[in-house]
Amino acid sequence: MAAIEDIYNFRQLSPTLATGGQPLVDELHAIGMSGFATVINLGLADAPYAVADEQSILESYAIEYLHIPVSFETPQVECFELFRERMRELSQRKLFVHCAANKRVSVFIALYRVIEEGWSLEAALADVHAVWQPDAAWQTFIQMTLRSGHDPD
Repeated sequence: MAAIEDIYNFRQLSPTLATGGQPLVDELHAIGMSGFATVINLGLADAPYAVADEQSILESYAIEYLHIPVSFETPQVECFELFRERMRELSQRKLFVHCAANKRVSVFIALYRVIEEGWSLEAALADVHAVWQPDAAWQTFIQMTLRSGHDPD
């Protein structure tokens, strides 16, 4: 049986927040046994890496499944805003957030920490840099999102 730590680029960021790449079927079962209340998937459902029955596997463990598909090549601020809203709603729950390789997720979590929790960008990006170095498209996305995230509602 797989352990949750076996998930590609798994990161336990706090007692109630973990992230990773796309879990394999056995790893989805490990998530189910680990007390998570919600899984948010930022990957694409039709990608070769996706697990077709991920939602039903997780729901069999009474885990809420949310899918916010984010294009890796062209991330959109609107996707982050939906993610931000869901994270605020679920802040008291044990969450696992994933995408294909924990690249999209690491940036979304960093942005959430800066905009919602008051982290410095440098501190928030430390977890991103533990996984990858964002390319030009993602650097632009980070800057655009930070500008829009600090505008008054």
